[in-house]
Amino acid sequence: MEILGDIILIAITSAIINNFVLHYFIGICPFIGVSRRVDMAFGMGSAVTFVMAIAALLSWTITYFILQPGAPLTGWLLHLGGAKAGATIDLTILSYIIYIFVIAASVQLVEMYLRKFQLALYKSFGVYLPLITTNCAILFACLEILKYVTDPKTSWGLGQALTMSVFGGVGFTIAIVIMAGIREELDHCDIPKCLRGPGITLIVAGILAMAFLGFSGVDTNLQTVMGMGAKTAPALGLQAQAAGKPAEKPAEKPADKPADANQPVQTGNSKWQH
Repeated sequence: MEILGDIILIAITSAIINNFVLHYFIGICPFIGVSRRVDMAFGMGSAVTFVMAIAALLSWTITYFILQPGAPLTGWLLHLGGAKAGATIDLTILSYIIYIFVIAASVQLVEMYLRKFQLALYKSFGVYLPLITTNCAILFACLEILKYVTDPKTSWGLGQALTMSVFGGVGFTIAIVIMAGIREELDHCDIPKCLRGPGITLIVAGILAMAFLGFSGVDTNLQTVMGMGAKTAPALGLQAQAAGKPAEKPAEKPADKPADANQPVQTGNSKWQH
């Protein structure tokens, strides 16, 4: 039940509350470039979600078994090399290089699939499909997985990592489809010449980001209703709940001592007192 609550909260947080595009403002290049039509936007969102899921699966596996300190595979190799018992090695410094190669391989798989089975969608993407390789939203998801896998307070498993990546892609799809629908309507509007194109698009994106701020606090309310495990609370910034510690009550101020009836009450300036 605790794992299910973690997964639900991670899904809602990644897709809506901490939307990759409208909260962190990452993945803006395809968000602006492929949001002219709803069908293209949905296809791009689906492709990004698929690539993000594959990249998350591979990055979690590599991080858990190879990169993190005390990883099983590196520990076994150290043991074969004659290292001392308990020796560990930290390879997380290689995470950026490895994740970029993983994302590039995942994009290549998507490109081959679309070229074989969805030729029209492949042609409609044009140059933006290879640009998924440089989509910072996918690299951001991999780095978030690295952070929460190596953090002993969270120690994310494969389920949490896949949930965050898949629903992060769903949130990207939601944002880009909403933007595409608005831009289709803007084509019929009289927009000042200086704001046409990326200008009005970025203004609309800012308004959407402010609208999504209305979801702030939903995760905290769900945590109160459902209860949340220690693996999810640090990821949502709820450290006190993750530790299972009750909220500390504010220190009570000492009660004022009653005034002595025989003691004169001082009021005003002392030179006027007799």
